[in-house]
Amino acid sequence: MGGQPVEQELATKMLQIQHKRFYLDVKQNRRGRFIKVAEVGAAGRKSRLLLAMSTAAEFRDHLTAFSELYASLGPPNPDNLPEDGKLKSEVMVKDNRRYYLDLKENNRGRFLRVSQTISRGGPRAQIAIPAQGMIEFRDALTDLLEEFGTDDGGRDETTGSSFKGELPEGRHMRVENKKFFFDIGQNNLGIYMRISEVKSNFRSSITIPEKSWSKFRDVFSDYVDKMSEVIDKPSGATNSGSQSGGDTTGAAQSNTGAGGGGGGVANITSK
Repeated sequence: MGGQPVEQELATKMLQIQHKRFYLDVKQNRRGRFIKVAEVGAAGRKSRLLLAMSTAAEFRDHLTAFSELYASLGPPNPDNLPEDGKLKSEVMVKDNRRYYLDLKENNRGRFLRVSQTISRGGPRAQIAIPAQGMIEFRDALTDLLEEFGTDDGGRDETTGSSFKGELPEGRHMRVENKKFFFDIGQNNLGIYMRISEVKSNFRSSITIPEKSWSKFRDVFSDYVDKMSEVIDKPSGATNSGSQSGGDTTGAAQSNTGAGGGGGGVANITSK
């Protein structure tokens, strides 16, 4: 028992894609960190894959390429399916594990099949991600990698960032048809802010290390000030012109009043 690695769950995400649920769990033991991917079908059947953090990062990049290809394809044609069903394939190798990625099409639709094999033998594990859910899957994987990094090696828990306090809560805002999320996180490299832009099915994000926040603030503030000056200039000129026009009208009213009282003002208004 004492020799068994103690496994700790650090984070988890759940995705519902069509009739399937996918769980992405970041785990850590004495050998390092990894992501366990579990697929649960409608009947409750579960399939699992294990990805080292570096392999998960490679998988994320492949998901982007597969998603771009899928977006460029026309609607499925059941009468003209590929002979082997494959539209695109890739292979990933990590230590004694090999992963086969196949974007496939059959009479039920398009999907990405991910198979894991071990060179020493053992059962073959695989999951199938519906093609329209690849971007959502990639974004969830990206969030976990940004938070926990892509380093596989085991770490002593005393290393990394020395900050042990409570991080600020995340915030969000809506601008027209977009949402922006501001999330504070921490990994072995330190504290960071992740800013995500979400619009329909599109999501992109940037990560800013805490030590750079003040520089970003200064640059952003400088642009705010400069744009305020640019916007205020024509506004000021318009106000000046309005004031001059007001003086002229006042003078006209004064002169008219001297000649005919309130009726003169009414004549100016009607013109």
